[in-house]
Amino acid sequence: MIVRIFQVITRPGKEEEFSQFFRETAIPLMKGTKGIVQLIPGAPRSDSPREFSFVMVWESLEALQAFVGEDISSPHIDPMEAELVESRSIKHYEFVPA
Repeated sequence: MIVRIFQVITRPGKEEEFSQFFRETAIPLMKGTKGIVQLIPGAPRSDSPREFSFVMVWESLEALQAFVGEDISSPHIDPMEAELVESRSIKHYEFVPA
């Protein structure tokens, strides 16, 4: 399994708009995506008010590639999200059962 950590920093002043997109569009989309074993959405805290994240556990590299394409380092961007986001980061890890 693959762990994918996707972090977003919103443009200044776009926090509320992105929060609505995150809760109403992004979370439901990811919850319904084939190949995701677990999804953990993260909303901003007071010390990082523009940062949102997803921690995803994918069943396989192939399942992740079916969603994002061959290059797993590229983000899946919804057109509604593009104008709200200043930067994104993506990291991948091998899943270690606890």
